[in-house]
Amino acid sequence: MSPPHPNPSNKPPYPYRHWPHAPSSYAEGLGRLSLLTPAVVAAAASSQIRTGQRVGLNWSMTKLECAAFGREAARHRVVPFGEEGEGAVVAFDDVYEFNPQQSSQWDGLRHFSQPGCPSYGESPSQRFFYGGVTGAEILDRRSDRIGMQHWAREGIAGRGVLIDYASWAAARGIAYSAFSQHVVTMEEIRCIAEEEGVKWQEGDILFVRMGVVGEWEGWTRERKEAYARSERPMHAGVEATEEVLSWLWREGFAAVAGDALSWEVYPPTTNLFLHEWLLAGWGMPIGEMFDLEALAETCRELKRWTFFVTSMPLNMPGGVSSPPNAMAIF
Repeated sequence: MSPPHPNPSNKPPYPYRHWPHAPSSYAEGLGRLSLLTPAVVAAAASSQIRTGQRVGLNWSMTKLECAAFGREAARHRVVPFGEEGEGAVVAFDDVYEFNPQQSSQWDGLRHFSQPGCPSYGESPSQRFFYGGVTGAEILDRRSDRIGMQHWAREGIAGRGVLIDYASWAAARGIAYSAFSQHVVTMEEIRCIAEEEGVKWQEGDILFVRMGVVGEWEGWTRERKEAYARSERPMHAGVEATEEVLSWLWREGFAAVAGDALSWEVYPPTTNLFLHEWLLAGWGMPIGEMFDLEALAETCRELKRWTFFVTSMPLNMPGGVSSPPNAMAIF
C-alpha cells in the first residue's frame, strides 16, 4: 500500500483522512484511541472516580430483538455438561450466537468504509477502510489488520461526558421519536454542555442520549416487527455537518457513543455521512445502542456529567465490531 495521503490544501481544517501510522501496526489498529495515553487515563481516573458508584452501559443482548437491515436477533442456549444418573446435571455451558450490531456495540475500524476521493487520484466507485484497507483484505481471513484485537489489548478507558439531549428536550417541550430523522444540532450540544458545566478535554469519550431504550421497550412486538421490515428505517441522532466534524476534530475526542442506532441521524439529512469520516477517515470508534438510562439518572442525582468510563471489547483477531462491556464509574 502507498503511504498515507497528505491532506489536500483545498480541504477544510479537518482532514477527510488521517492515516498517520504504519500499515498493520498496533498504532494503526488503535486509530483515534491513541489519544488515550497512560497520562490521559491516569488524569481521568484521579479526577473522576470519587464516590465509587458504578453504572453498566450495556443494553440487554436480547435487544434489538427485531433489528433492521435483516440483522438477526441474538440466540442463547444453555446446555448441560456432564449429566449423571437420574437426571442430575453436573454443570451447564452457554452457547451464544449474535451479531454485535443488534445491541450495544462499538463500530470497529473494519465496519465502514469511505469512497475514493478524486483529490487523491481515486475513483468515487472505490471504497477504503481506515488506513487504506480494502474490502478484499478484510474478507481474507489470513489478515487481521485494523481488527478488534487492537482495542482489546489495553481496553478503552478515559473521561466520559454525557450530553443528555433526551432530558434537555423534554424539559423544553420538544417532542420527537428516537426512530425518526430528528436532528440534534451543534448549537443544542453547545447549549447542553454549557448548562451541564462541561469543559472539553482532549481524549474525552462523548456520549449523547436520545432516549432510544425507553421508547423501544415501550413498543409492542408488532410495532417492532414493522420497524424492522421498513425499507427506510429512521434513527434520530447528531447532525452530519461540517460544523460537527470540525468540532469533533478540534476538541480531540477519542470516541463517540450513544443510545442511538447510528449515533448520527439516519438517513443523513445532508450530503455528509459521519461514519465515513470518523471510522474510515480518523479511526474513531462509534458506540451505538448503549443503555444510558441509569447513567442519566446517576448524573442528575450527582449533578455531574463527567465520569470515568471503561470498556473491554472482545479480543477477536480481525473483528469488525464488539459488545462494549462498558461501565461508568463516579
